[in-house]
Amino acid sequence: MSLDSVKRFDRIVAILVQLQSKRIVKAQELSDRFQVSLRTIYRDVKTLEASGVPIVSEAGVGYSIMEGYRLPPVMFTREEAGSFVAAEKFMQKFVDKSLGSHHESAMFKVKSVLRGREKDWISALESQIMVDPSQELFNKNLPNALEILFESVAEKKQVFLKYHALNSDTPSERYIEPVGLFHENGFWYVLGYCHIRHDYRQFRTDRMLLISRTQLPFTSEHGTIDEHREKEKTIEKTKVIILVDKTVARYISGDKKHHGFISEKMKGNHVEMTFMTTDIENGFSRWYLMFCDYAKIIEPERLKIRVKEILKKGELKLVD
Repeated sequence: MSLDSVKRFDRIVAILVQLQSKRIVKAQELSDRFQVSLRTIYRDVKTLEASGVPIVSEAGVGYSIMEGYRLPPVMFTREEAGSFVAAEKFMQKFVDKSLGSHHESAMFKVKSVLRGREKDWISALESQIMVDPSQELFNKNLPNALEILFESVAEKKQVFLKYHALNSDTPSERYIEPVGLFHENGFWYVLGYCHIRHDYRQFRTDRMLLISRTQLPFTSEHGTIDEHREKEKTIEKTKVIILVDKTVARYISGDKKHHGFISEKMKGNHVEMTFMTTDIENGFSRWYLMFCDYAKIIEPERLKIRVKEILKKGELKLVD
């Protein structure tokens, strides 16, 4: 058998697995995943049909496997089995207790179909891998926050939220329609339509004090989270240039993207960093204060003034 034939066989098997993993799979999804033409995907699907797999196709919609058709459990390679360990460790630390327990249950089912040597491979790795997030991602009194949010997004039902924003002295209560969730810079965020603000807002899961299900349906279609985050890129931004001691620059590299990092260049013993930020007043200025004794603001003047204001308030509180 030629190498091309082996590759095609592997691809066809992988297509079958993907078809079983979702109710509907678009040809373009398969084309993008396997980096082949749509014509090749059409040919591979016809091969599966010819082998007896009952595939239902609808123009403009996609492919699906006839309800009730199932194959025996798929066998995993050693490397695939090993990837489960990393996934399980991350799920234990980066999701809430409720969702973590569901994943643990699912993993037992996955492991149950592994061959003996793959089980041994996983056992050898499990005790040798540790994941330790630097922040608390969830309020410990809300063990099922993510589970409720996932249900809300899938079922298009509003949730009631008691939330303590960073710039507020007291918590607020509101009904929101979650559009989606994303993990960024060490925290989970929910993007949702807020019925108090009549606009879209982001909510950090660790600042949620209470969350509960409701039977209230969404009031409108919100589109995808990718569409909303693309819109955020069109918000007016301010150019910021700072000069950072190179001995410190590498320690802040993980946070740069969150604050609109664009580029950097070496200047002697310093690194000149350029940003386009949407929040000079709080986000960028307070982040800059973390390393301000090793840095200098080149522009804008507005940032210099804001940093001085924050430092002055801090001095007054120390005197009090």
